[in-house]
Amino acid sequence: MTMPLYASPEQLMRERSELARKGIARGRSVVVLKYSGGVLFVAENPSATLHKVSEIYDRIGFAAVGRYSEFENLRVAGIRHADLKGYQYDRRDVSARALANAYAATLGSIFTEQLKPFEVEICVAEVGATSAEDQLYRLTYDGSIFDEPQYVVMGGQTDKISTKLKETFEDGLDLQAALGVAVAALRTPIQPATGSSSSSSSSANASANGNGEADPIKLEVAVLDRDRPRRMFRRLTGAALDTLLPVPDPQGEEPESKPEGE
Repeated sequence: MTMPLYASPEQLMRERSELARKGIARGRSVVVLKYSGGVLFVAENPSATLHKVSEIYDRIGFAAVGRYSEFENLRVAGIRHADLKGYQYDRRDVSARALANAYAATLGSIFTEQLKPFEVEICVAEVGATSAEDQLYRLTYDGSIFDEPQYVVMGGQTDKISTKLKETFEDGLDLQAALGVAVAALRTPIQPATGSSSSSSSSANASANGNGEADPIKLEVAVLDRDRPRRMFRRLTGAALDTLLPVPDPQGEEPESKPEGE
């Protein structure tokens, strides 16, 4: 008689965690940080229609990395949860903390009860009346929830980006300065690990013109602007984004030659 295959609960949890972490690390990075006027979202995203950053409710935004179909289901569920609570009670009763707790319960149940965990990491942000009231919550694949005081980094090379932000981030930055800090962190040179093809692929995709600079077209940028009435989520695209993006460093570039006499 063949003995059934047995795996300890610790081994199952360890294997599920490894699966989820690998899936999340393959994704492109997302940075969410506070600035003087609200909350800024900056994501590396080559798609113009499959968004990694979205609005959830009046003062609440959502960002995610990992498997798109999975975090899209979470986003839609979050919108329905917020709409229902706002309809039953009051729009002011809908908060990022309550939504983050609901997400944590869902992710925790999936991680422990389902055969395969969600390969996602998400951020729920809320803008308050003042900078001190802004909130950032980061949720991992197993339902763990973290209250981040300044910024959130998810997906890709999180260690390098977090180190860069720790060096450059300051409280009270205006929108243009905050965007410059986020873009500079995303442009941090990537050193792929030995044998890691996904890391080298991400490094190649992050380069727009061969010198390691991120392509503005591949950036998805949005804000929760506390000065806007009611619905505070706003995407930054086109000329509005171009005017805020930092100018590339001209060092090393040869100046254009001009005809004689000019």
